[in-house]
Amino acid sequence: MFDESFVRAARIQEYSARERLDGSTRAVRTRRFWARGGATRQALVLVALIAVAFGTAVYLGIRNPYEQGPEPVAEPLRITLVPLAPAGVVPPTDRTRPFDGHAAAGYQIGSKGFTLPAPFGTPHFGESQVTQALTLAKDYLWASAVDPTALTGGNVSKVRDLLDPGQRVQFDRSLSAPADDGRHAATGWLVRLDPARIALASDQVRVDGTMAVMETADDALEVLTDHTMVYAVRAAASASGEPSLFTVRRALRLRFDRQDLRDMHVQVLQADVEAGPLSCGSEPAKRFEPLLAGEKASAQAGVDPYDHRHQITSVCGVLAPGSLAGPGVTPRTGPAARPSGSSAAPGSPAPSR
Repeated sequence: MFDESFVRAARIQEYSARERLDGSTRAVRTRRFWARGGATRQALVLVALIAVAFGTAVYLGIRNPYEQGPEPVAEPLRITLVPLAPAGVVPPTDRTRPFDGHAAAGYQIGSKGFTLPAPFGTPHFGESQVTQALTLAKDYLWASAVDPTALTGGNVSKVRDLLDPGQRVQFDRSLSAPADDGRHAATGWLVRLDPARIALASDQVRVDGTMAVMETADDALEVLTDHTMVYAVRAAASASGEPSLFTVRRALRLRFDRQDLRDMHVQVLQADVEAGPLSCGSEPAKRFEPLLAGEKASAQAGVDPYDHRHQITSVCGVLAPGSLAGPGVTPRTGPAARPSGSSAAPGSPAPSR
């Protein structure tokens, strides 16, 4: 007796008339393995097709035939660097109050001197985007001119990280092989003192200047900055040496496209730098070596315009005497009396070219 489940599970095979007449025919015909596994074989084929399709999609995704090549390189920085030589001996300043008697006495300290203008929207950028561009500009100004680590020849990663990736190769070359060629002066990117000779006599950096923002294209904002920074410096070898003042004026043109705003980067397009007191024979493209109290500028070597072997470098200016005001000297007019509409930072050195 066979139960119902056995009957239902049995495979029914009906023979042809010839098979039924042929007595040698087996009662049960053996089926091949591949025939019994037809459904399994179809499933394996389907899985193989899906795997091939997936692999093809991944391959085409990696090697997109519509790729436009590498991202465009950011516009390189253009640098104008003007060392300012004193007309006479550099005067000392007070050890405890080094900025007294100088226009910088009324300047703000550190990042407070980088005052942002009131935010506003433009036709293609919202108020929040304009504010972000100004804030990034302020961050770059602080990192490149006030941060004591970068200022004294140390780590410059804060400056580098803020730069658009397309400018980092130029930045790296400017620090590794600086040149006064209008492209690769390290001091065009940041204010950097020679730590072997110069130390800060005060942890305060006095700052004053202006910032303005404008839309220059449908997809770009530019921030124009013009600031004067004043540092109290002394000889690195003598902590008891008399301090003096070193002044740097920087006018920068910074660009921000939408990707820069999204990635928190800045493009530095133009840097016009005046710094003194310096000797005209120094190498300001590499780092600043300010003349200290009691020192004076050496005579500048003559330039032969007929000799094409020398490289044309930045002009050396004369530092206005009022920029070296020391104790007991009446300072020049401060920020409050700056003429309206003036784009120059108050008290900035005025080179005579």
